[in-house]
Amino acid sequence: MSLRHRHLRKFSSFLPHLSSGYHYQPSRRLLNSVASSSSHLLQQCNGIDTRFSERFSVSFRHSTTSQLSQVSLSKTQLLSFLKSALDQLQGPNHCWLNKVDENKEFLKKDGNFLVVAGRFFQNSEKVGCNPAVIFEKVKLLQQRFPSIQVIGFQDCSSVCSADDRSQLIQLIMEEYISFPVLFSNKNFSKLTEEACFILSKDFKNSLVFHEKDLDIAMLNKAIEELSVQYHVNNIALHKSSWSKEAEIIKEPHFCTVLRNLLLYFPACISTDESGKRLFLSDSNHHRIIIFDGDGTILDCIGSCPGFEDGEFESAKLLRPSASFYHETEDCLYIVDSENHAIRRADLDRRVLETVYPTSSIHKKSTGLWTWIRNKLGFTSDDDVKFEEHDSPSLTCPWHLIKTEDNFLIISRSFETLWVMDFELGEIKEVVKGFPNTLEFCRHFILEKVSLLKKMPHYLLQHQRDANLAREGLPYAGLISCITTFENHIIMCDTVGQGVLKLNRESGISSSFQFSNLGMLGLPYWLSFPLESFYAVATGLSVRQTDHIQQFSLLPGRVDIRLNIDIPTDTELVEPLHESCIWCQARGAATELSAVENVAGSSEKVGVAQQWYDELDNLAFWAPESELVVEDENATMDTNPEDKRMHIDYVVNTSPGTSEVIIYAALYLKLRRNHVLQDDNDQEKFAARIANILNPKENESFDGKSCTKFLLKSNRDLRDLFFIKPLHVRIKLNSQDHPKADNSKDIVLTDSSLNIDVSLN
Repeated sequence: MSLRHRHLRKFSSFLPHLSSGYHYQPSRRLLNSVASSSSHLLQQCNGIDTRFSERFSVSFRHSTTSQLSQVSLSKTQLLSFLKSALDQLQGPNHCWLNKVDENKEFLKKDGNFLVVAGRFFQNSEKVGCNPAVIFEKVKLLQQRFPSIQVIGFQDCSSVCSADDRSQLIQLIMEEYISFPVLFSNKNFSKLTEEACFILSKDFKNSLVFHEKDLDIAMLNKAIEELSVQYHVNNIALHKSSWSKEAEIIKEPHFCTVLRNLLLYFPACISTDESGKRLFLSDSNHHRIIIFDGDGTILDCIGSCPGFEDGEFESAKLLRPSASFYHETEDCLYIVDSENHAIRRADLDRRVLETVYPTSSIHKKSTGLWTWIRNKLGFTSDDDVKFEEHDSPSLTCPWHLIKTEDNFLIISRSFETLWVMDFELGEIKEVVKGFPNTLEFCRHFILEKVSLLKKMPHYLLQHQRDANLAREGLPYAGLISCITTFENHIIMCDTVGQGVLKLNRESGISSSFQFSNLGMLGLPYWLSFPLESFYAVATGLSVRQTDHIQQFSLLPGRVDIRLNIDIPTDTELVEPLHESCIWCQARGAATELSAVENVAGSSEKVGVAQQWYDELDNLAFWAPESELVVEDENATMDTNPEDKRMHIDYVVNTSPGTSEVIIYAALYLKLRRNHVLQDDNDQEKFAARIANILNPKENESFDGKSCTKFLLKSNRDLRDLFFIKPLHVRIKLNSQDHPKADNSKDIVLTDSSLNIDVSLN
């Protein structure tokens, strides 16, 4: 046996090799030279050669020097394990995170799969590369090949470890990972020691691409040759954004309750010193918050995730990052990261527009029919063509630096830098590679790094981007999250989900306490205008309803008052603003403000007339801010006597069934116990916040992971602002109108409903 082993090792060097997609045959002359010493072993070798070629030869032919592996026992086992785990969200050796569907069978078993395997939340030096590089490539492939199913794989010591899962929460937030990730305690160290991509069809005929030195063109070609339905044109990267504006954007699903924090990954900040304004990119809320030095919110840019120009209340961004304020124009230039675009916000006109990429559609007619076609997603590919077909495209831009005549736009991984002409909005040059990027803008990076070094070390140690420190430039990845304002250094805290300020003279650091929260309006994930058309909007998850109640009453005016008990150990940050409430009446009921002179009229509003009124409302749908009824019909007050919130709403009903839907966003924080001032149990505070945000998942893994994540913050969690959503549905069943004594006239009835809602 040992003799055979030595001979096989000797002849292994003459077996066929697979390198970078090519199938290399051994030299026959070399084999014949060996045959002279052992003809029998030569015959065995030739047999092995033939069987190996028949089994593992593939049609892929790529010219690249990147490492490509086709034969690995760990790879085969991993694919089998993934396939067996598809039907179970959790098992003895695995747990799915960031799932994309409420159903257990959330992934198809057939089709084309791209598995991204690696130890992503370790230090980048241990992983072998910056995780941001990996996910930039994944996002590029997802946009080019929408039909491919992407799966992340992370091996760990325990699938139940809340510490590991909390680290994954931070990674998902920072990299905006929307695909499912499989946690497993099975050891696949041969694959996960260094990050790699595994491409397969139906978990068969797979290829392994090691991420290190990967040429993305090779992976593109491999996916094409796997018969993926690949329809690409000159706008491949932006097709979904330009032609399907109404498309629902996929967002990370793991621990979604964290988006109910006031800020959700506040990543970048810039200032307007003369106007005493700061511009905060609340990245994962897809908005720019404008506030002053006292934390008073002045305005907000962006309504929900997407790609749409327009007024601030209706415009859409997709994970904005760095920004730059141009004082002469009074405009804010914004890096729209996930849209791969540069946007410009005119702060005087309060309008957002796209600077790059430009599209010929903007030069066409802007009439009503064009607007309707764009809104419905009927824009054809021929209508949307970039003006420069061969011009380079932005891919996951993040940082923005302004020079005299140019913008320097840098990817988050620092692997790519784009030089854009400021006046023309065109990309003039593309710089590739981390060293070249640093060399190009070293002076600007050093200026920001000098500010970061003045911040207390404990504020930086948990920032993942602080690991991006090469060539003597620590904290280079944080250059867009710090700025100066008056006598302070301002820095985004992406771990504590806040904004810090350091007084240069005293050296005292503190967190901004934001006010005027009503300026933010009702968060997009609490309600959606599609509810005007469907009871449950297609594509949106069914949300928890805090209160459902049904009433039978006579038709007429109905005064509804909600009496809301907030959790006993919390307090309102500020009184509830009317812009943070969204109300809708549908069916045989209308808002009282929509009917003129109802109080003094005996007009009967019939069901048929109501139906036509609703059609009119749908045809000329008002912005969400206009749907909130006026002060005389909806009032909010905090009565100190009963310590409850009150929301008043008035509708007019006619015979039939109807429903009143009320959404509200209550901004809360934990109440300080003035009796026990020494009570500073951060773990207790974190667990309580996690329970308030989502009581049903508090004891689940997601709830525990959320608690662990909140504990990473260095701030007092009693100062953390969070949203407690309110969702109330009131079903009304109205009888026929009562008749007057003459049996001809109808009698209108006034009714009052007092509804108690507890959020404890």
